[in-house]
Formats: sequence, C-alpha cells, structure tokens
Amino acid sequence: MHADTEQVIERPGDLTAAWLAAAIGTGPLADFAVDRIGTGQMSECYRVRLTYADADPGGPESVVLKVAASDPVSRQTGSALGLYEREVRFYGDVAPRLGGPIAPCYHAAVDTATGAFDLLLGDAGPAVVGDEIAGATSEQARLGVVELGRLHGPLLGDASLADAPWLNRDSPLNQAMIAPLYAGFIERYGEEIAPEHRVVCERLVAAFDGYLAQESVEDRIRGLVHGDYRLDNMLFGTAGADRPLTVVDWQTVSWGPALTDLAYFLGCALRTQDRRERYDELLHAYHEALGPAAPISLADVAEGVRRQSFFGVMMAIVSSMLVERTDRGDRMFMTMLERNCDHVLDTDALATLPDAATAEPLRPAEEDELAHSPTAEPLWSESWYADFADAAQGLGGWFRIGLIANRRTALVHALLCGPGLPTVAVDAEVPLPEDPWLLRTDELEVGHGAAAPLEAYRVDVRARAQAYPDPSALLRGEPGTPVEMTMNLVWATDGTPYQYRVTTRYEIPCTVTGTVTVDDKSYRVDAVPGQRDHSWGVRDWWSMDWIWSALHLDDGTHLHGVNIRIPGAPAFSIGYTQDAGGNIVELDTVASREAFGDNGLPLKATLDLNPGGITADIEVRGQAPVRLVAADGRVSQFPRAWVSVSTADGRAGVGWVEWNRNLRK
Repeated sequence: MHADTEQVIERPGDLTAAWLAAAIGTGPLADFAVDRIGTGQMSECYRVRLTYADADPGGPESVVLKVAASDPVSRQTGSALGLYEREVRFYGDVAPRLGGPIAPCYHAAVDTATGAFDLLLGDAGPAVVGDEIAGATSEQARLGVVELGRLHGPLLGDASLADAPWLNRDSPLNQAMIAPLYAGFIERYGEEIAPEHRVVCERLVAAFDGYLAQESVEDRIRGLVHGDYRLDNMLFGTAGADRPLTVVDWQTVSWGPALTDLAYFLGCALRTQDRRERYDELLHAYHEALGPAAPISLADVAEGVRRQSFFGVMMAIVSSMLVERTDRGDRMFMTMLERNCDHVLDTDALATLPDAATAEPLRPAEEDELAHSPTAEPLWSESWYADFADAAQGLGGWFRIGLIANRRTALVHALLCGPGLPTVAVDAEVPLPEDPWLLRTDELEVGHGAAAPLEAYRVDVRARAQAYPDPSALLRGEPGTPVEMTMNLVWATDGTPYQYRVTTRYEIPCTVTGTVTVDDKSYRVDAVPGQRDHSWGVRDWWSMDWIWSALHLDDGTHLHGVNIRIPGAPAFSIGYTQDAGGNIVELDTVASREAFGDNGLPLKATLDLNPGGITADIEVRGQAPVRLVAADGRVSQFPRAWVSVSTADGRAGVGWVEWNRNLRK
C-alpha cells in the first residue's frame, strides 16, 4: 500500500492518470474511466477502469475508489463517529498483518479536520453479493467462517491494539438508548414477532447495561471485530476473481469481544435449520482456521459465540430503527430477528444474562462544569445555556454562548421578551475568545461561569441590543431598533443535575435571581424558575430538527423533554420528570402536537411525556427566536418561547420550549 498523508482524493474528479499509476505502482496509463457503484450513504464508491499505455503493464484492469459522502450531513456524521478514520487506519495499519478476505489497498489517506478521505482498493469482481434474506449456501457458509478465522487469528488477544484510540471508541449504545428504540420496534413489528422471540428481546433490553459490563470483563478474549460481518457485506468471487471472498465496509471495525463476528454470521447468514445441522462443523472450521497457535480452544469458541449471540438480536432492533424504512429492510430485519433469537434459544444463552435492572440516572461531575478541549472536527462546539421565566412580571429571557473552536468564532445570544413587550435581542457572532469565560467586543461584554460547580452559575451581560416589536423579524435576519441591555443573574440549582447518556451534555433545574435592564427600564427577578445546560462535542444544528422543553410546575416538579427528529430515522426522546425531592424518572417518549404561524413562530403546543402519562398544554407568553446560518449556507430557525403550562391533572407552571427547524430546500 502507498500511503500519502499529504494528499487526499476528495472526489473522482481529483484523479489523474499519473497519480493512479504512481499509487498502484504500474507503468503509465493511457486513460481511465470512472463509474459510480453501490448506494452507500456515509461513503461513495467508484469503479475506475484502467487503460495502460504499455501492452503488458502487469497491473489490475480496474480498482475501486472510496471517498467520503458528498452530502454534508452524512459526511459530518461519518467524520464525527470516526468511521472514516477507522477504515483508513484499518487498511493502513492493520490489514497488511492479516490474511483472509481483504482487498489490497493501494492508497489510504484521511483528513480528520475536514472529513475527507480516500481508499484506493483492489476490485473484488467478478463477484456476487451474499443475500441476507435467502441465507448462505453451504459453500458460502463454510467460506465465511474459514476466512473469518484467517482474519481473526493473527491478532487474537493482541494487547498492542487494545490501547489504539481509533479502535476503541466508546459506543453510545446503552440500556437507556436501546429501551426507547425497542419500544418503537415493537410498535412497528410487534404482530410479526413470535412470543418466544419477544421474550429474548425483552430479557436482553432489561439487562442490557449489565450484559455489556459482563462481556467487557478482563478474562474475556478480545480481538479485531468487523462489526457488521454479514452476507450483504460479502462479495463472493466467481471465475476470474482474485479472491474467493472479499469483505467490505470496515468503517465499524473495533477492538472487542472476539467472537462477535462469528456469532453474528452464524445467527444471521444461515437459515435456522441449516445452522442447527452444521453448527459444530462450522465452529470447528473457524477454530482450525485460527491456526495452531490460537490462544483459545474449540470450547472457548463455542462459549464465546453463545454469549455473543445477542449481538444479532441487538442489531436487528437498533439498525431497523435508525435507517430509512423499506419493504426489503422490513423483511431483512424480521429475518435477522428470527434467526438470531433462535440462535440464542438453541444455545441457552438466556441463562448467561444478568438479572434485569433499571438504569440509574447519570449525574455530571463537578469538573464537567469546566471548558473542554476541542477535537479536530469542524463542527465541534461547546455551549452554555440558561433561561428564566418571571410570570408575575410578564418577563422571560435566555442566554447562550457557543464556542465553535475550529471556525474560530463564538455565538452570543441574550434575549428578553414577554406579553406586550418588544423582544430584545443580542444576536452576535464574534471572534473566538482566548478566555471562554469572558468575551469583549465594541458592542458587548459577557462574563459567565460556575462559581460553585453544579450549585451556582452566574451570567453578566452588557451589550448594545436590538428591539423587535415583531419577533419573527429575527427569523428573517432583519435588523431591529438599537437599545442598551444588561443581565446580571445567578442560576441556583433547584433539583438534581441530569447528565445525558447519549451525548456529552447535562441539564440543571434552577431558581434565578438578579436584575436585567433595557435602556432605562429595570427589572428585579427573585428566585423565579429557570433551567441551564452545558454541552460539548460535534453539533450539527443544520442536520436535524427537535423540540426541547424545560418546564417547572408550582408543586416543585421539573419536566425536561427532548424529541429529536433526524431525516430518514425514527424520532428519539431524552428527558426526565423530577419531583420536588429531586427524584428522577427518565423518559422513554416525548410526543408533541404543535401549531406554527405563517411567520414561523409557535402558536401553541401540547406535550405528552412517558412514563408518567403527563400531558402538558403550552401557552406562549413571549417569543425569543434566533436564526442560525452554517458556514455552507444552510439555515436553521430556532423559535424559542417562554410559556405557561397546565397539565391534564390540574397542575400549572412556567418554562421554555425551543424548536430547531431546518429550512430544507
């Protein structure tokens, strides 16, 4: 392989005949032609047909170029999840040490700052793709396990890879995340699932965190895991092919439980009866292919496969709920579930599961209140947000600083609003400050920070703002009337801080005290309800929609719910109900019914929060929206409103609701 970290081929148009010849290591090319192959969303693949200047060049007739998705959302996702770096590093650092079903790699390069990458690979053709629904033929099944053994053998238990950061990214999947996905899975497919298979799913989901902990203990043999070793990612060579099998899509490669790939293949690729008839034979063939120096016995293989048989069940649940729904997809996921559940039952793997347990809510640590070091991803950001609602005075407000380190900019928002009042807004993009806690320009001065970690947070703003009698003008990017604004407020924790499981972020219910002024008008707020949060990581506000809410009832109950809407995937919910004693119940679903005016501002909404069966009707009291424009021109509107709340069981309160609404063309 020729590795070149200085040049990345971003698109097929960047290819030249001279570059291709140098990368492949052949004589000069007379010409080449490029055709798109496959339908991948995170990456794009092209077959490059080569015409050599010499009659006998000794090079391949064609190669395959794989590059990052041209769609900016998919590209950012692939980069943020480390998919691109993993595949490039696999072909560059690991593949040369392995045997088995891997295409030769002529060039591999990645730019982690931009998300661009390229792989120039040997062509697997002529070949046929495996058919997941039909199942493996006898020959395909044996080839799949033997080639997997050749792949796993050289690195099984290799401690040198156990600390490689690119191979050991933490999975975001846990019990709190899989539970709502399973709820959606049952809602969609419940009538098609056999009772005994539903038992397998429910036992796994209820014990999921304990299962993950159990399978990560030190004495479990670990190795290289492809992560999606199934027929749809296998190209079986036909007459004239260089290899009998080529496995593609190494973007999910990791270091983990060594028998995951084998368990997944046996549970997914084989029809249940075929697996039952050939199980021992295939386990033996895999173990033999590991080689004579394998650090595990055949009995170890059988037990590892038994324990990892749940991987296919988990993949059927999670994958089906995170990809666009199709008829073939429905058939494939139901086939996956049936075969893998049968595998679990046939091996009595249920007996290995720990007891069911309810996941305890997570709390942030005091050091989480500090600023964090950015990674190289372009959309890595860190933001601090805080709001308040003073129903007695008819005044609400919110504040946010967002530091976008790799764009060297910071977003500053400070808004006030209420019934009969103009919306007053500081809406600025300023150079990234050296000190994250202090921003100064000719137009504003902002100081903020947690004076007492997880207990008190202070915001001081002095700025030239703009007043808007019609707050929808903010969504259109129009100017207002200049006014002077100050905020001097302290958010005191009034409940239990709550840390998200699926991303680096936490929320804290508060009471808010201090003063705000607009020109000569001053307001004193005294222990009114509010919320604050702190978030850091890759955040692409222009790739998804959501509704966010933080509501505070008069009986001391705090409600926080987020419903995230990613195009092509089912909605996903996060949040809690928290009683006056600070006891938290995490939410599975946050559903909303909402109405907007033609000007883009919310008119009303109803939230349904479960578990708990809380229905909350929202009445808008003040509008404080903003408009965000990405570096590539994408526009997102943030209608944000402070509201009064009434619940179906007769309680009342106040809070804030925010929508993210992308303006898709």
